[in-house]
Amino acid sequence: MWYQVTRVRQRAVWSWHGFVHVWQTEGSLMQWVVANAVFAVLAFVLPLSGAERGMLLMGGIFILALECMNTAIERVVDDISTAHRAAAKHAKDCGSAAVAVAGVAVGVGWVCVIGGLIW
Repeated sequence: MWYQVTRVRQRAVWSWHGFVHVWQTEGSLMQWVVANAVFAVLAFVLPLSGAERGMLLMGGIFILALECMNTAIERVVDDISTAHRAAAKHAKDCGSAAVAVAGVAVGVGWVCVIGGLIW
């Protein structure tokens, strides 16, 4: 039992260390956090259903997770070699695209929800 509690605690610490690393090294994460804070306030101010609010907040948090994964991809690629290689560029670009596509998806969600309020 205590072993499992210790393992859960260790995983939480490791995850926090990873998040702090991304926060300290990737300005884009800070931008997404600020955007999430602004939109979280909006999500709680607007007359949204719990499902709408949850979907929008979850989408924003998902973008943060993808930004962490993108950083992980970049670190592994750079650790293997700093030489310019087509495959390395593609891997980094694909990670970046995942963040961008998620951002668009959350934007679409916001447009749909706000559109529903207006119409």
